[in-house]
Amino acid sequence: MTLTAVDDYVEFCVALRKLTGIDLTQYKRPQMERRLRTFYANRGVTRLTDAIPRLRADPAHLEELLDRITINVSQLWRNPEQWDVIHQRLLPELAEAGQLRAWSAGCSYGAEAYTLATLCHLALPGRRVTIQGTDIDKRMVERARLGVFSEEDARSAPQELMNIGFERVPDGWRAKMNLRSMTRFDVGDLLRTQPRPGSFDLILCRNTVIYFAEPIRDELHGRLAEALRPGGYLVIGSTERVAQPSALGLTMQHPFIYRKA
Repeated sequence: MTLTAVDDYVEFCVALRKLTGIDLTQYKRPQMERRLRTFYANRGVTRLTDAIPRLRADPAHLEELLDRITINVSQLWRNPEQWDVIHQRLLPELAEAGQLRAWSAGCSYGAEAYTLATLCHLALPGRRVTIQGTDIDKRMVERARLGVFSEEDARSAPQELMNIGFERVPDGWRAKMNLRSMTRFDVGDLLRTQPRPGSFDLILCRNTVIYFAEPIRDELHGRLAEALRPGGYLVIGSTERVAQPSALGLTMQHPFIYRKA
């Protein structure tokens, strides 16, 4: 790669961060740069810096770019084997504390948070449940607050659980009021957010850190571990790993599920 290309990419990242707060330099560079250059090559732009004026002037173009570079692949009951463990093993144990505070970190449009809310409704009747969802993409956070999902979003969801937690709306489903009352969604950058130590009983950060450079991923896992209370659980994606979990006070209890000592 030439020096020109390096400066080109970095300058674009600086401009995008000023506009949106998204710092692409924290992500794995080869994949992100390839994604950007393909996006602009298809629009006849060869130098990324040539696209900066349009980013600043055209909100529709900026939104189109964000759709390309932010990963919002999700669905209700994604990775159902993990949800079985959460429902049958983790939630009954966590219920002993009398309440549950959970964090869906990188929540996208809320499918993970509402899946958890449905299971909490079943497993923790009468208990106080607070599920915090955060995502860097403001558009996804606004969508998550609505709690509306398509038939495609529900393709892996057990029908009987959908009937418990959701109601039919045109072209899909909407989370019932009791689920929406458990959840709160805010814009938040995982690379900058640092909750108080011991804030959460359960943290789900799945299929998110695989896009970060390894040092950033390891730093983030450290902050997530610090945000757990002793005895709390961290759930990661099935293609991810925590490097040296013992150094963070974590032990693997189930595949891709860690407990804080």
